[in-house]
Amino acid sequence: MELSIIIVNYNVKEFLQNLLHSIEKASLNISHEIIIVDNASDDGSVELIRKKFSSVKLIANTENLGFGKANNQALEIAEGKYLLLINPDAIVSEDTFDKMIRFFEDNPEAGLAGCKILNPDGTLQLACRRSFPGPWTSFCKVTGLSNLFPKSKLFARYNLTYLDEDQTNEVDAISGSFMMMIKETYDKVGGFDEEFFMYGEDLDLCYRIQQAGFKVYYVHTTQIIHYKGESTKRSRLDETKMFYDAMHLFVKKHFSSSFLVEVILRSAIGVRKVFAFLGKRKLAILSALIDFLLFDLCLFFAERIYMSYSDWLGFVAGDYIVIYSVPAIIHIIIASLSGVYRRDSLSVLRNFIAVIVSFIILTSITFFFKQFAYSRAVVLIAYLLLMTLTSLWRIVLKLFFRVGVQFDDVSKSRTLVVGINGHAIHVADKLKFKRTDYHSVVGLIGKYHDDIGKKINSFEVIGSIENIRKVIIENKISEVIFSSEELNYSEMMAVVADCQNESVEFKISGTELDFIVGKASVSMLDDIPLIEVHYNISSPSLKFIKRLFDITLGLFVLIFIYPFIYFISKLAKKKTDFRSFILNVPSVVIGTKSFVGPKKISPDKIYYMGRQGLTGFWYIENIFDVEAEKLDFYYAKNQNIWLDLEILGRALNKMWSKRD
Repeated sequence: MELSIIIVNYNVKEFLQNLLHSIEKASLNISHEIIIVDNASDDGSVELIRKKFSSVKLIANTENLGFGKANNQALEIAEGKYLLLINPDAIVSEDTFDKMIRFFEDNPEAGLAGCKILNPDGTLQLACRRSFPGPWTSFCKVTGLSNLFPKSKLFARYNLTYLDEDQTNEVDAISGSFMMMIKETYDKVGGFDEEFFMYGEDLDLCYRIQQAGFKVYYVHTTQIIHYKGESTKRSRLDETKMFYDAMHLFVKKHFSSSFLVEVILRSAIGVRKVFAFLGKRKLAILSALIDFLLFDLCLFFAERIYMSYSDWLGFVAGDYIVIYSVPAIIHIIIASLSGVYRRDSLSVLRNFIAVIVSFIILTSITFFFKQFAYSRAVVLIAYLLLMTLTSLWRIVLKLFFRVGVQFDDVSKSRTLVVGINGHAIHVADKLKFKRTDYHSVVGLIGKYHDDIGKKINSFEVIGSIENIRKVIIENKISEVIFSSEELNYSEMMAVVADCQNESVEFKISGTELDFIVGKASVSMLDDIPLIEVHYNISSPSLKFIKRLFDITLGLFVLIFIYPFIYFISKLAKKKTDFRSFILNVPSVVIGTKSFVGPKKISPDKIYYMGRQGLTGFWYIENIFDVEAEKLDFYYAKNQNIWLDLEILGRALNKMWSKRD
C-alpha cells in the first residue's frame, strides 16, 4: 500500500465530510487507506462515518485521549509506505498526494514534509513553516519584532516570513495539521510524545526527526485549506493555557541542559501568555482605564465647580493620593462585579447601574472615614458628571464606530454562489429563503466567460472564475460559497489564493445540500423550528428597553414635531415617506406599532417577531417582497437598541433624500 491517511476527529463531522470527499478525488490513482480516530465525539461523527464511509478504518475512543495519543493509535496499524497526518477541518487539492509523494521520491533525505497551508481567506497559515522556539527567536516573537520586520532574517525566524511562500525550503518544523512522512522515519523515531495532550507535539516530533538525521521540508507546489481551531471551539478545553503549557514542556524536554536557555524561553513564553490573556480582554481593560481616568477627571472638576459657588477651600493637599486613587478603584471594582467590563461588549445600562451602586457605597464608606468626608455636594456633582461621561463615550463608540455592538450587520452578508448547475441553484435558493440568517445573494459565478449574463431562476450570472476578484470588489462581497459538485478543489483554492487580500470568507457547500462549511461556523441550510431559536425581540429586558425608547422618542416627536407635520400635510397634496412616518407616531406611543420592526405582523407572531414597525430593514434595503419576511426574522433574532438606532438613522436619511 502506498499511502495511509490518518485523521483524528473531535466533533467536526461536517468538516470531516468535506475532507473525505476531497481525499476521494485526490487519491483516485493511489492505493491508500483512511484511518479515522474519533476522540469521543458527541455530534454523531461515529454514526456518520459508519453509515457513509464504511471503507474507512475507524477507531472510536470512549474518551478524548488528545491529539498525539490518538494519532499514535492509528500509526501503529498503518500499512502505507507514506504516512499522512491531517486535521479533519481541512480540504486537499486533487494533486496534493501525487505531488507530495513525488517530492519524497526526488528528495531521499527528506523524512517529513508539509505543503502550503492556506487560511479560508486565502492567506498563508504561518504555522506551516517555522523555527524551534530558541531564545532569540522567542524574544523577537514576544516583543513583536518579528511582526515589525517580517522580511528580516534576523528578527523573523519564528514563522520564517522572510522566505518566499512560493519556494520549497528546508525548515525546522511544520504544522501538525498536515504532516507526511516516510514509514522509515516512523520506524526509527516513533510517533508523538503522549505527554503533549494538544499543541507542541508536532514541534517535538520535528525536533526528534532532525535529531535522527532526517530533514524536514516545506513544499510549495501543492496546497490545502485549513479551517484552524474548529475542534477546540467545540471543546471545553482552555486552548491558550494548553498551548503555553505545551511550550513549557517542549523547552523542559529539549533545552533543560542549559539553565540560562530554559529561563529565557520560559520567561518569553510566560510574557507571551500574559499578552495573549490581555489581548483577548483588551476592550474590557481599556474600558476600565478610561473609566478610572474619567472618575478622577470628574472629581477634579467637581471640586473646582463647588469651590466657585461656595466658601469651601477644596481637598487637603496631603489627601490627594488617597482621594484620587481609592474611590476610583472602588468604582472600578463595583463596575467589574456588575458586569460592565466584558471582552466583547460595552453596556450602557450596566454602567448606569454600576455608577448608582458605586455612589451609594462610596457615600456610605465616608461615615467610617471622617477625615475624608468632604462635602457631599462634591461627590454628587462628580457622580453626575461620571454618569454622563462614561455613558457618552460608550454611546459614541457604539453608534459611530460599532465597537462593542453584538449584532451582525445585514449589509455585510453579501453572498456570491460559485456555480450554475442544479446544486448551486439549490444552495442559492436555500440561502435566499433561510429565515434565521440573512444572506443577500448578489448573483452567481459561472465557470466560463460565456456564462455571464444568463438568468437562472431568479439569479443572474454576474461573473466567471476568471474575473471573480473584480466582481467581489465591485459588489462589496463578503461571502463566497462554492458548489463542490461543479468546481474541483484545486479550482476553489486558486480562487481563494487570488482573493486573499479582499477580506472575503470562503465557504464550501456540503454535497448533501444540508450544510455549508466556513471559517467561523457550520451553517445549517434547513430552517430550525422557531421554538428552538432564541430571538432577542422576545427577551424581557430588551422588550422593556425597546418600549421605553418608543415612548420617550414618541412623546418628544408628538410635542415638538407632530403638530407642524400634521398642519403641513393638510396643506400639501403630495404625501412623502417622512410625513407618513411622523403621522403614525401616535400608534407607537399607544403601543400598537414600534418605530422599528417587521413590515407586516399578525397577532399570533407578536411574541417572537415584535410589533409592526414604521420602518425597518425592509425599508432601508433594496429587496424583493419575497425577502421581506426573511429580513423580519433576521431583525427579530438580532434586535437591540443599537440596531434600532442604526436602522432608524438610515431610514430617516433615506426619507429625507426622497422628500422631493
